[in-house]
Amino acid sequence: MGGATRQIYGWGLVLTMLGAAAFGQWPVLAKAARGGGKTEVLPMQKAAPSVVAVDRQGSEQELRKALREKNGVSELSGNGSFAQAPIERFGFISARMLGMALVTQSPDLGLEKVAQNSGAFEVHKLADGSGMLVGFVGRDNLAELIAAQRPKTLRLALHSSPSEKAPVIVAVPIVKLVADRMPFRLDPKKPDGPMVFDMDLQGSANRQKAQGGP
Repeated sequence: MGGATRQIYGWGLVLTMLGAAAFGQWPVLAKAARGGGKTEVLPMQKAAPSVVAVDRQGSEQELRKALREKNGVSELSGNGSFAQAPIERFGFISARMLGMALVTQSPDLGLEKVAQNSGAFEVHKLADGSGMLVGFVGRDNLAELIAAQRPKTLRLALHSSPSEKAPVIVAVPIVKLVADRMPFRLDPKKPDGPMVFDMDLQGSANRQKAQGGP
């Protein structure tokens, strides 16, 4: 392919992607432009997945492993953003950065391969490119989360690690989360204890604006 032809083709592809982005089709074309790779950005219009839970006895590592297997994710190879991460991977984000991202409706999340502190939250990027935030909840909250007729909006207290108040591990769809405050330490006297993030889990995706929508 000659230089002029490559240039015309390149501009054509850019214009096609810009047009697709306006209609919510960016993830599909972005994948095609990479030659069929497995990376996708946060989906704009895909249906958000349901809450995933593992309700059984076990150590924190055993519960995390079981949930990762259920979601079909493996460890990230390095640090980076959610948008650039391959699908079917998991990483971690600090409670502070997660709070800032959800409160401001940021279009992306910065992920780390290994949790840098005890208050970090785990994030899963599923096969369809959607994101799931992992944490621990109480059994009362769990019953509401997995109910067949879940309320349209549910107040959710997600803990970064298990405690007596929150022994059950869950993964909730990021596109359905709305936060108006930052995470806080469950016990201020224990600097290595769990962080708690109070959020609203809505019945439908609500982050279109943050993901490039109008």
